[in-house]
Amino acid sequence: MKILVCISHVPDTTSKINFTNGDSQFDTNGVQFVINPNDEYGLTRAIWFQEQQGATITVINVGNAETEPTLRKALAIGANDAIRVNANPTDSFFVAKQIAEVAKNGSYDIIIAGKESLDYNGGMVPGMIAGILGYNFLNSCTDLLVDGSNVKAIREIDGGRETISTTLPIIIGGQKGLVEEKDLRIPNMRGIMTARTKTLTVVEPIDASINTKAVKFEKPAPKSAVKLVAADNLDELINLLHNEAKVI
Repeated sequence: MKILVCISHVPDTTSKINFTNGDSQFDTNGVQFVINPNDEYGLTRAIWFQEQQGATITVINVGNAETEPTLRKALAIGANDAIRVNANPTDSFFVAKQIAEVAKNGSYDIIIAGKESLDYNGGMVPGMIAGILGYNFLNSCTDLLVDGSNVKAIREIDGGRETISTTLPIIIGGQKGLVEEKDLRIPNMRGIMTARTKTLTVVEPIDASINTKAVKFEKPAPKSAVKLVAADNLDELINLLHNEAKVI
């Protein structure tokens, strides 16, 4: 079984975010980048298939050279090899086309992507890849089992969970729950040393239209001062909620 895991290179949530060029460009200075959390759940699940069913894992990223440390971390965690499409990932359709082209040539049984990335939260790439390739697609996936060519999966839906049976090939949009948080892997020294010898292939992008462009970024409004209301002063609380917060 061959598995392709999509890896997004995203800012750590503890990083201070700033913008430049009139708030039209993200400032990467001083920002620590990590594997997108939803992708990390997917990678860990792929490693489970590697250990239980002998699957081989390739990780892929669409990005410039600065994303390679993130791919090397994925290799240190346990992926067999890595592919970097040498392009700036500015548009979801563009990214999906690049990954689909690699997948088309690699004959992968399963493609695992995070349901969305931590930076833009677009949630479009996995579905677009599935549409381009004609693969079965399951989003918000929290469990995945494979027996031969048969697949049993569970996904989150409004108000509950849904169990689905389908067949390979499949692409999933994974999330927290695909593995338990305690099962996420931290690279050990042996994994880090081994990662240096694993293949990281750089490929040039194919032509694909870029349909969207970030025009301007805007930070959330700063938090206002807290107003304290005495526990027995319900009239004042209702007045503030109605006239200032405007939530009732």
